[in-house]
Formats: sequence, C-alpha cells, structure tokens
Amino acid sequence: MKDLENISALMRDIGRRAKAASQELAFASPEQKSTALELAADAIWSRRAEIIDANAKDMAFGEERNLSAAMMDRLMLDEPRIKAMADGLRSVAAQKDPVGSILSEWDMPSGLHIQRVRTPLGVIGVIYESRPNVTADAGALCLKSGNAAILRGGSESFHSAQAIHGCLVEGLKHAELPVDAIQLVPTRDRAAVSEMLTMTDTIDVIVPRGGKGLVGLVQREARVPVFAHLEGIVHIYIDKSADPLKAVEIVLNAKTRRTGICGAAECLLVHRDVVDTIGKDVISALIDKGVEVHAEGELGKAAGAIPASDEDWGKEYLDMIIAARAVDGVDGAIAHIRKYGSNHTDCIIAEDADTVARFFQRLDSAILMHNASTQFADGGEFGMGAEIGIATGKMHARGPVGAEQLTSFKYLVTGNGTLRA
Repeated sequence: MKDLENISALMRDIGRRAKAASQELAFASPEQKSTALELAADAIWSRRAEIIDANAKDMAFGEERNLSAAMMDRLMLDEPRIKAMADGLRSVAAQKDPVGSILSEWDMPSGLHIQRVRTPLGVIGVIYESRPNVTADAGALCLKSGNAAILRGGSESFHSAQAIHGCLVEGLKHAELPVDAIQLVPTRDRAAVSEMLTMTDTIDVIVPRGGKGLVGLVQREARVPVFAHLEGIVHIYIDKSADPLKAVEIVLNAKTRRTGICGAAECLLVHRDVVDTIGKDVISALIDKGVEVHAEGELGKAAGAIPASDEDWGKEYLDMIIAARAVDGVDGAIAHIRKYGSNHTDCIIAEDADTVARFFQRLDSAILMHNASTQFADGGEFGMGAEIGIATGKMHARGPVGAEQLTSFKYLVTGNGTLRA
C-alpha cells in the first residue's frame, strides 16, 4: 500500500480497533493475561522453524541493503534467541499484575477514603527497527499492563515480526482476549510511522526503539507523548581503587559481548594514577579481542591503539570500537560524562566506597552501575521479564521500561453521604 490516503485509512482503522481493545483490557483478569502470554510462548517455541525461515528472508533483505555487522546481529534469530524470547514471555506472565494495585490510601477528616490505584495508559504505539524480538517483548509488556499495542517494526524485520506476531495473536485467541489488543502494522511504507506520530485520538504514548535517526525523528515530529532515549553513550570509569582483574573482565564484557545494543560500552575513562598499570592492561586486552581503541595521551601509547580525535567523545559506535582517555579522578570522570553522556547508563569500577557514592550521587543517568558490566542495562536482567525500551527522560518512565512503568494511576474516592461544608 503506497497511497498515502490508503495508509491513513489503514492506520485510523488500526487505532480505532486498538482503542476499543484497550477498554476491554483495562479490566481483563490477571489470569487471562498470563494465560495469553504462556500460550504465546508455547506457540513461539513450537513454530520456531517457521520463525527462522521468516528471519532468513529478513537476513537476505538486510544483506541486500548492506546493513552493518551490528545491525545484522540485531536482526538475526536462531534457536537460542527464540528460546530466550519465549522465556521472556513466560517471565512477564509470571510477574505481578500491576493493574489495580493500590499505591497508597488514606482517610480525610471529611470522612472520605481515598486510594491511588494503578491503571493502564491505554494504547501504546511502538516503532522499532531491526530487532524482531521487540515484537514479543513490547506486545507482552503492553498486554501485562492492560494496554493495547500498535507495533510498527522495521522494514528489515518485516517477515520475522509477522511470524512472531502470529504467535501472540494465537495466545490472545485462546485466552479469549481481543485479538486487536496487539496489532502489527502490515506495511513497510514509512507513511505509517508519520500517521502514528499524529494519532492523538487513539494512541496515548509512543515508544521508539532504534537508532539516533529514528528516535530523533519521533521526538521532533510526534504530537503524541514519547518515552525515548536518543543514544546509549555508555561510559565506564576505572578508579585508582579498582581491582585490576575486575576492571579487565568488566570492560571486555561491556564492550564485546554484543556491540550493537544500547548498553554496550562506548567510552573508557581511566584515573590518571593507574594509566600505566590497570589502564594499559585494559587497553591491551581490548585490542587483543579485536577492539579498535581510539585513545588519548598516555593510553594511546599501547601497541595497536589509534589516536583519539574530538569526534570520538560523545559517540555511539555500536561496533568493535571504543574511545579512551585519562581523567583526574572521579570528578574528572563526572565532568566528562556530564558533557558527553546521554543519561543512559554509566559505570564505575572502584573499591573505595566514598568514591562510588560520589559517582552515584553526582550523576543523573537513568542507570548507574558499580563493578558490573553495562550489558546488564536490560529489563530482563532487572527482573522485569522484558523491556519495551530504556527511557532517559524524567517525566514518567525512566530506565528499563517494564509493565509497571506502562501504567499511570487514578484516584478512587469513597464517602458515605459525605458533603462538603
């Protein structure tokens, strides 16, 4: 469908059906929602060969478009990743249902009893690029939180997303929930994205999940509220009190486990007092692993390092590349991160408790870590079952966005013929 008028009609219909479904989901039982997710997980695993075949079409499409190795890694599905997807659905199903939970309650001298209770947001639009597993994660979290979902996957993951979406719909049907609760936009036409950004009558919030170009576009053009982060410019600071072995192992994992995810380390900061010891050991270990290190000053003297330029600071590589520089202690690291960071995830490797406390207190990233790989910046690893994305804003959701953060609240006020004087 290339005609803009047809796309407009298509998206209006999807929005109308999502809004109707959201009104039913708002009071669906926890058992129904969990059953739908468990059955969807079963379907994903039983239909894994079908999903892999669909993914093969997407991988071929990605090769034709000369996607980077990191993007191809994001796109690829195999049995272990499909099992992880199914396990994620089961994990979300097992989470406590947030809808209807009482956040607080109190009595007033007037005789009123007031409760603040969690309630769904309504309809959530999710716009994502090459990672097909987002179809399952986003659909599951929206359902768990009582929200209808409109999913618009990237053109690269078109076939994979369709196969996964079919499994989610199967779960909804068997649980006797509206199949319009999780809808997948059935076109690659980018006009569908533009339509979603202006659907203020039917979409309550947009979640973009992808690269800087996509997120920037959504933040500039959306008339619907947005949960987003623009980039994952992740820093690791190695303090002079760091344990040398921990430093090497954490940095290697944070950079090389998966370079194409938003929690991958992009910049290494080293206390000037340990540049010639821990710093050079870490740089050498990175180079030995095949990482291209763009280093400044003394750190750049390591064999195989490349001199850093001004363009290396504040850059999200999403590749086997990292920037490195020496700083004057924790305050130097804080100053650098404040200038070049993206408020996503930042880490300190240190054994001195006061230094760690200063780092945690004076930085305001959505996730701050101590002596742990930044690859743990993930809702599943936070015990949320999955995440719909990582938000760096401050007005509502922040950090890994799970089912609980996809709710708002309402007040339930009870009287007994109570009148205001």
